[in-house]
Amino acid sequence: MSKRAVLEVIALDIEDAVAAQAGGADRLELVTEMAADGLTPSAATVAGIRAAVDIELRVMLRLADGFAAGAVERLLRVADEMRSVGADQFVLGFLDADGGVDLAAVERVVAALDGCRWTFHRAIDRAADRDALRKQLADLPGLDTYLTAGSATGVDEGLPTLLAEFGRQGEPGYDQTILVGGGLRLDHVPPLLAAGLDAFHIGGAARPQGWHGPVSEASVKEWRRVLDGAALDTGRGAGT
Repeated sequence: MSKRAVLEVIALDIEDAVAAQAGGADRLELVTEMAADGLTPSAATVAGIRAAVDIELRVMLRLADGFAAGAVERLLRVADEMRSVGADQFVLGFLDADGGVDLAAVERVVAALDGCRWTFHRAIDRAADRDALRKQLADLPGLDTYLTAGSATGVDEGLPTLLAEFGRQGEPGYDQTILVGGGLRLDHVPPLLAAGLDAFHIGGAARPQGWHGPVSEASVKEWRRVLDGAALDTGRGAGT
């Protein structure tokens, strides 16, 4: 029997977090400033959400728009602060000016996380060479997930890449979970599940009112039903 598919939902505050958990989310990605594609939230927000829900949380470590690491010393301080309020999983990813992974910055931050599990986020979709990036990061402690659409433009364009990378499991750099996110729609789910991918990330899809409105428990429940193989208008058409 296959395992339950993972549903990760972006939460900006306690209200989002409570609604996402009630809707069936397995994990939350905690961020602020979605106008900048998600920056590190405040320690108070993280502490409040940690107290309000009991599902897993991954906290974004990103100080400014774009994919440069910026002030690494500040990143290290922020990581320590997040850990002090209960964060034990993280999201990060830094590129250099040429689109290669900024390995020095990533290694310094990961060392400060001291074994915490973490996701390399959609910076991979902007990388000059995805395969090289994966191989450079392959042995870093705690890296268990890549959040990716397969393309900078979203899952519509990236679907072939997602399927190809999933098919390389067992090769160096390809053992991490592929967490599919970025322009993800419900109609993408059946072919992805049929291929064996079983981890999904949503942000705006959980917010009928857009980013100015809260996470909708009903929207998350709809995603949960589809991921669990319920017969909806999207059709089953997939192994579960």
